[in-house]
Amino acid sequence: MPDASFPLLILVIVLAIGFGVVNGFNDAANAIAPAIGTRALSPRRALVIAVIANFAGAATGTAVAHTIGKGIIIQEVISYQTLIAALLSIIVWGWFATWLGLPISIHHGFIAGLAAAGMAVAGSAAVVWDVMQRVLSAVVIAPALGFAGGFIVMLGLFWILQKSRRDQMRRVFSRMQYLSTFFMAYSHGKNDGQMPIGVITMALVIHYDDVGIWDRLSLLNSDMWWVIVISAMAISFGMALGGRRVIKTVGMKMTKLRPVQGFTAHLAAASVIETASHLGIPVSTTHCVSASVMGVGSTRRFSAVRWGVAGNIIIAWILTFPICGILGYVFTLLLKMLF
Repeated sequence: MPDASFPLLILVIVLAIGFGVVNGFNDAANAIAPAIGTRALSPRRALVIAVIANFAGAATGTAVAHTIGKGIIIQEVISYQTLIAALLSIIVWGWFATWLGLPISIHHGFIAGLAAAGMAVAGSAAVVWDVMQRVLSAVVIAPALGFAGGFIVMLGLFWILQKSRRDQMRRVFSRMQYLSTFFMAYSHGKNDGQMPIGVITMALVIHYDDVGIWDRLSLLNSDMWWVIVISAMAISFGMALGGRRVIKTVGMKMTKLRPVQGFTAHLAAASVIETASHLGIPVSTTHCVSASVMGVGSTRRFSAVRWGVAGNIIIAWILTFPICGILGYVFTLLLKMLF
């Protein structure tokens, strides 16, 4: 007799792949916008580098996937309904925000949708609040570190290179942006790229009723390697689509970037994200990169940053939590009526 839950498992996997594509589509700006904005790399070349690096990042390390899969809501309320509701909420909001050209935190949108979905089932007790506190703290701390890192490193480079010729600096840092773009895309994959992995693994745990699957989650495991590969491919494919409106917002509209500033923004943001990934803390690539761009732009003068554009980005960050939370809650109630 066929398993009645199998179609739901397939649906979750398909939605998780769509989730990864939306993530890459919106967050492509974070990996390549500064390099394109400085004209150090062509859009096509930047995308090729970013897709390769993003795949490598998503395929290595699973600390963030474990946090997403086991740390946001309690095991008892993790079900197909809560997963589907959370995925639908961020896919809807993610595509709409990308269409508007707004870089948002796909990470935090999914977490908000998942937490609200859990609350629709079991109230506030469904949420693991100590983990949520870490996530919410990172919403403030990560962009603050990105801004400060970009600002301080940029000032240091200006002081060190103050006697260097401008054309020489442009040549050197244009080449170095190949490395910084790769590092940024790699760190993005290692943090954001873990989310579809966590979602698919949660669905497999539900289907097989086996929490031991988490211990077998590895690229070297003959049963679980496909979860990591398919998730990495999804987010890399989304990144390859480009997200041109978001790229224009981050790389060109917020402030004018030169190669040394594009390099610095990527270096500061990627360092924060890489550290968080090792600690298993989901952080927003969008928050870190946008804040770093603001930081490097502010070193020229405060007015060099178009704060109206920056303000719209910050509003989108803030709105992501309630919008995805409401969608996750409503979708869960609808799904409970259907199943």
